[in-house]
Amino acid sequence: MKTSSIGWQVRAGIVLLTLSVFFYAVHYAVFRDTGHILSYALTDLAFLPVEVLLVTLIIHRLLTMRETRERLEKMNMVIGVFFSELGTDLMAEFARHDRDLENLRNALVIGPGEAAPGLSDVIGALKSHEYWVEIKRADLEGLRTFLLGKRALLLRLLENPILLEHESFTDLLWAIHHLTEELVHREDFAALPDTDLNHLRGDIKRVYAALVTAWLAYMKHLKKSYPYLFSLAVRINPFDKDASPVVTRG
Repeated sequence: MKTSSIGWQVRAGIVLLTLSVFFYAVHYAVFRDTGHILSYALTDLAFLPVEVLLVTLIIHRLLTMRETRERLEKMNMVIGVFFSELGTDLMAEFARHDRDLENLRNALVIGPGEAAPGLSDVIGALKSHEYWVEIKRADLEGLRTFLLGKRALLLRLLENPILLEHESFTDLLWAIHHLTEELVHREDFAALPDTDLNHLRGDIKRVYAALVTAWLAYMKHLKKSYPYLFSLAVRINPFDKDASPVVTRG
């Protein structure tokens, strides 16, 4: 594929150079003015660095910036599907059994008229929070059933080339996939020893912490680009004990 592409470019270059020589020859045959041809050629050569500057550095950069924005927009659309179908419910399930939920709730509950919290504003809460899930109170059987029901979605997300550039989000998907596999390979959760429960708690902690970070970044994106979606996300905030999709204030 790459060799064929290079070959096409070489052939195109030869054709263009041949056309240039042909038209210069026609010009000389008609006007017999070598000085004009040389003057015109030197003028073109003098303008060439400016043309390279305009095309390569400025126009190309503008096109690259536009392409990057479009790619980020598509990426956030996919992330939105993830939170709508899986992420928000999973985060809410973990939060229900978080022994230090109040500390996290104080940082992440957003009022209807408030701006989405910036990473710098909640970095202390995220760093100090342990994401400690009371594993013995958690419904591991229900969690396994839920994740198995979302396995097809998870695999489609992992196969999505748009997300390959989002390393942290891809790591989150792999962490969820790993947790799913760990749960699938266990039969009786009530009979698990404490050592194994601690292992599962570590897998849940990895997913939980990555989910909160990804959710916060996504909320910032919604606040900036889609205020109406941000409004709904605030009303169904998984960390808000009084969360309700019903609008009670104008």
